[in-house]
Amino acid sequence: MSCLMVERCGTISLDSPDQNALCVRMQGDERVRGQAGLLSERRGSYPFIDFRLLNTTAPSGEIGTKKKVKRLLSFQRYFHASRLLRGIVPQASLHLLDEDYLGQARHMLSKVGTWNFDIFLFDRLTNGNSLVTLLCHLFNLHGLIHHFQLDMVKLHRFLVMIQEDYHSQNPYHNAVHAADVTQAMHCYLKEPKLAHYLTPLDIMLGLMAAAAHDVDHPGVNQPFLIKTKHHLASLYQNVSVLENHHWRSTIGMLRESGLLAHLPVEMIQDVEQQLGSLILATDINRQNEFLTRMKAHSDNRDLSLEDANHRHFILQIALKCADICNPCRVWEMSKQWSEKVCEEFYRQGDLEHRLHLEISPLCNQQKDSIPSIQIGFMSFIVEPLFVEWSRFTENTPLTITMMNNLRKNKGTWRGLLLKQHSNSEDNAAQTNEDKIRTSLEVDHS
Repeated sequence: MSCLMVERCGTISLDSPDQNALCVRMQGDERVRGQAGLLSERRGSYPFIDFRLLNTTAPSGEIGTKKKVKRLLSFQRYFHASRLLRGIVPQASLHLLDEDYLGQARHMLSKVGTWNFDIFLFDRLTNGNSLVTLLCHLFNLHGLIHHFQLDMVKLHRFLVMIQEDYHSQNPYHNAVHAADVTQAMHCYLKEPKLAHYLTPLDIMLGLMAAAAHDVDHPGVNQPFLIKTKHHLASLYQNVSVLENHHWRSTIGMLRESGLLAHLPVEMIQDVEQQLGSLILATDINRQNEFLTRMKAHSDNRDLSLEDANHRHFILQIALKCADICNPCRVWEMSKQWSEKVCEEFYRQGDLEHRLHLEISPLCNQQKDSIPSIQIGFMSFIVEPLFVEWSRFTENTPLTITMMNNLRKNKGTWRGLLLKQHSNSEDNAAQTNEDKIRTSLEVDHS
């Protein structure tokens, strides 16, 4: 059964004894999870995270059960649980896709390996279920469902959990970003130099890590969590705080879904560890570490993709590229992503201002313009990484397209930055003229 059809099913019920998951029922967009006993709202209905809670601590008299539940729940689940406990019942409206939309979504999936794939359009056509639909299709396309004998209902359950634990109110770090990164990862896995050596496990890890690499992202960065003394910063000792949380959250949902429960224990442990290694590689603070190692391999020509460790390293590089590939997309899509990520930066800056904290770099809307942010990002982060990726792939058509888009987009942002400066100078000159005119009028009055 395809995921496009699963999304349209009126009711799917499953009685399963494993992992206490007594019942999983999906009615339209409404899900019930037996183990946690919490109703999960449809994606897009979560309240904004109240960051006033970041500095609060639990009262000393809090019962043990509540503490355990709070630790187990992610940001999304905890805040939603608090709504339910206050008696706020979610409005579970039913949204079904008509056949025209399904047909267009299927047509898009037939071209999922092309670089101009429009993830925004695909998300609309799938009624906000781009991540689930895309992953189901790719798992089937790569033969992973058959190879690992995956239960389709458990796979769908896991993907729905991943998608719902992204914060839809985040302008950038949401499930659409995850779907975009996953589609890019799929393109990279098809690169001839890499595809020939990849095992089914490599492919599953790459797609799964791409889908979950930012799960439960709160919409603020690591420095914010550190300076607000958030419990995650303490838990992970201020090192790769968000990435560790994404990884641990993913493992929790993987176990809860029971997707891999039928596999040998040693294999499950290996999958969990490799997922962690891939997701932790997306920490931007480790950029130089990976870039230096990639350059050394390219200079020495000592990469052997028959070696599992070398393949894993290239998967890490591929995921890093997929995570920051927006500037390499066509302008229409690249511009949208740029505006979304800057909006998220500015929201953090506004929050820091309200909390009387120092505004983080790139988060001050009055000083940091979108063109200047994007030009710096492309010059110091994106270009160096993609130059090394180009060396590895030996300038395939995809790589050439990406590098051409990158150069064009950077040039467009430079033009917009010059225009901004020109307008600012004109406005300043006009302001001076107005001041002089006013002064003269006062003198002659």
